[in-house]
Amino acid sequence: MFDLAIIGGGPAGYTAAERATAQGLSTVLFEKNAMGGVCLNEGCIPTKTLLYSAKLYHNALVGEKYGISVQNASFDYAKIVARKNKIVRKLNAGIRAKMTAGNVNVVTGKAVVQNYSEQKIEILCNETVFEAKNLLLCTGSQTFVPKIKGVENVEFLTSREALEIKELPASIVIVGGGVIGMEFAGLFHTFGVKTDVVEMANEILPPFDSEIAALLRAEYQKQGIEFFLNTKVTEIQQDKVIFIDNENNEKTLETEKILLCAGRKPTLDGLKNLNLELSRNGVKVDSNMQTSLRNVYAAGDITGFSMLAHTAVREAEVAVSQIVGIAEAMNYEAVPAVVYTNPEVAGVGKTENELWGENAVYSVKKLPMTFSGRFVAENEGGNGLCKLLFDEKERLIGAHLIGNPASELIATATLAIKQHLDIEQFKKLIFPHPSVGEIFKETLF
Repeated sequence: MFDLAIIGGGPAGYTAAERATAQGLSTVLFEKNAMGGVCLNEGCIPTKTLLYSAKLYHNALVGEKYGISVQNASFDYAKIVARKNKIVRKLNAGIRAKMTAGNVNVVTGKAVVQNYSEQKIEILCNETVFEAKNLLLCTGSQTFVPKIKGVENVEFLTSREALEIKELPASIVIVGGGVIGMEFAGLFHTFGVKTDVVEMANEILPPFDSEIAALLRAEYQKQGIEFFLNTKVTEIQQDKVIFIDNENNEKTLETEKILLCAGRKPTLDGLKNLNLELSRNGVKVDSNMQTSLRNVYAAGDITGFSMLAHTAVREAEVAVSQIVGIAEAMNYEAVPAVVYTNPEVAGVGKTENELWGENAVYSVKKLPMTFSGRFVAENEGGNGLCKLLFDEKERLIGAHLIGNPASELIATATLAIKQHLDIEQFKKLIFPHPSVGEIFKETLF
């Protein structure tokens, strides 16, 4: 009998397996597809690989702004996709090597919970029954396909298929202006695809700070991406998306391809016999990542709380700590989120939208990113914005950025929120000069 069984080999699953074996627990990890989960195989890593190629191509096209002339800049999209696949294979092998080095028993196959008791959990995989004292569910999430008229008769793309195409379409309509939708919008548009985005909300990137989101939308509109906000898609056909706009008019967009980016939902396959209590978004857990069953835990997208790989990693660490008797609770106060568009968007903590809704007392300090000399040197013609939110005690409670490299800068604000730094304490941090990170200090004065 194993001390711990883990279902799902994504960031939560393989992190938990590594931590558990390091703590002396005998561990078995089940993964029905490839190690690394959605993040490595059809999410975080492949999209960022493609987006980096897009960024290099974009830089070649606008190089004259920096005194660099690239004649007849071109790209080979099939080679770009092949490089993406190579990187995924390399990182996948790295995770497997780490599991082997950590003495984790990895079983490839679909795991189904057969029987449950507080003394023993039985899991069936590849016609073999495995027994464990504790179970950690890291089954992740899957693409949510909304119930739209005609969807069952159309060959649409989801993020999974969009990563695999080797020939770009002439045009694409993206249904959903969230993180996934905006990253693909930037990718396809950069490579010359006519790109339209249809979003149900009145702004892209909910629930990011709306001011920051509006700045990204304005930048993308300037580049040529068209947005249709506050709309409801009523029907899709093979080459058409039909929707009702914010003035209650029916409109039709003709397109070669349709990409549905309407979100994701937790994967609960094989867990029926547990009869777990569910929340509105997924499996219900407490602050220790414990489910409604004493020896069953959940981490990652299956909880539906924060569908981010780095959140999943931390949740897995907390779950393993609880299993081995270390008192630790999950804290979502400072979880950064990034949109890897060009320019990048990043945020952590409270948004101004949230604070409005809570009728909270707060103050705002914001400054264009151009107050950083390094930003000006590396982002010709870009403005960007650094927006910091403080509570009534002048402690940092939210930070939101648009401008490269926001994805790298946001960690500083995350630490400041985690440590409850106030304005005066934050001012005393020493930033290297010149660095874009200095924008935090400039914004404080």
